[in-house]
Amino acid sequence: MNRQWMPVIACLSLLPGPAAAQPVPVTLTVTDAVARAFEASHRLAEAGARQAAADATRRVRQTASRPTASATAGYTRTNHVDEFSFASPGGGLRVLYPDVPDNLVTRLSAQWPIYTAGRADALERAAAAEARAAGADLETARLDLRFEVQRAYWALATAREAVRVLEESVARADAQVTDARSRLDVGLVPPSDVLVFEAQRSRDQLQLIEAQSQREAALVDLRRLLGLAPGAAIDLADRLDAPLLSPEAATASASPDPDPFADTLVAEALRQRPERQALALRVEGSEARRAAASAGNRPTIALGGGVDLARPNPRIFPREAAWQSSWDLGVNVSWTLFDGGRTRAEVAEATATAQAAEARLDEVESLVAADVRLRQLDLRTGVAAVRTSEDGLRAAAEARRVIGERFAVGVATTTDVLVAQDQLLLAELARARSLASLRLAEARLQRALGRP
Repeated sequence: MNRQWMPVIACLSLLPGPAAAQPVPVTLTVTDAVARAFEASHRLAEAGARQAAADATRRVRQTASRPTASATAGYTRTNHVDEFSFASPGGGLRVLYPDVPDNLVTRLSAQWPIYTAGRADALERAAAAEARAAGADLETARLDLRFEVQRAYWALATAREAVRVLEESVARADAQVTDARSRLDVGLVPPSDVLVFEAQRSRDQLQLIEAQSQREAALVDLRRLLGLAPGAAIDLADRLDAPLLSPEAATASASPDPDPFADTLVAEALRQRPERQALALRVEGSEARRAAASAGNRPTIALGGGVDLARPNPRIFPREAAWQSSWDLGVNVSWTLFDGGRTRAEVAEATATAQAAEARLDEVESLVAADVRLRQLDLRTGVAAVRTSEDGLRAAAEARRVIGERFAVGVATTTDVLVAQDQLLLAELARARSLASLRLAEARLQRALGRP
């Protein structure tokens, strides 16, 4: 290589390379995030598969009372036997039992249970109830996932708001440190004031690092729920201070009644909560299975018949080494007279299962009623907390402004400035947390009501 090109190559190697491609941020509203989570959720996929399995079981039970048809064929090789024959009146021998070692048989048969003492119908009802209950389980998983996504969404929004507030606080602390050093240079403040402001800046930076860690943790959780890549960037389109959606939030603080519309909301929750619907359906299925078990000691009747084509056909005499057909049709009655107590045990088991399901349903109904009232109180408290935090933020901002002006003219101490700054920081963080708590309270109420 010519040495005159060496300096040129060295200079080119120092040039910056192409910038690494930054991930395009995904802009999401809460509704968009929920929709993405529904598409990516393994939990919903499992619940959907269980619903499909329960629906297939229902179809299996439906076929139990329908006729069935089957075709069979077989080949049997037997040993050679001596033919049985006799002399016919016209002369010659008449073979009555020939030696046919190759036996071929085909049969087309049908079976139709025409009376099962209600067992088939009861099992079909139980399977249908379980299929609907599996659908309610799927809806329950959807509501749970919706709330989990909302919680992660607002947790990320809160963490980002905390980072923003603390970044502003660190910037103010940097400015204060710079100002204090300038004052120290001209002899207006002692060195201890500079150290105090530097310590305050260090505390703010520590809080900022903690808030950034919480933000990253919230991002990891939300990415997991949405099925996004680990490094995916997310922009939140909905703001913490956006208007609330539910009408209950608008009246939560206006009504003097601590439980406005409580009875109406409880009735709505009992009607819409998929968990309760699933339990009610399983109670229905348990009752049907008990009826099916009770039919175990009753007779059953079925029609049966078929067509045989065999060589030789054992139903036709004399036997011939030729394909011959025959048919049969009959009615079969089956009645178990003694089963060692099996039917009685199955009825007892089904009865106990039904009683357990009924008790669980009563428990869930009481929990739903209490949950609705508690979530309504949380919403009412959240609205009041937001108003209080906004009042506190305005007061802290004004106090910080006044103390800053007084410190500038020398009538306020460093401690006064630090206290005012801490109060402003706490007020800003308290407002962000109260807004997030209000969002979660609204989401919890929607979940308690079973609203999609």
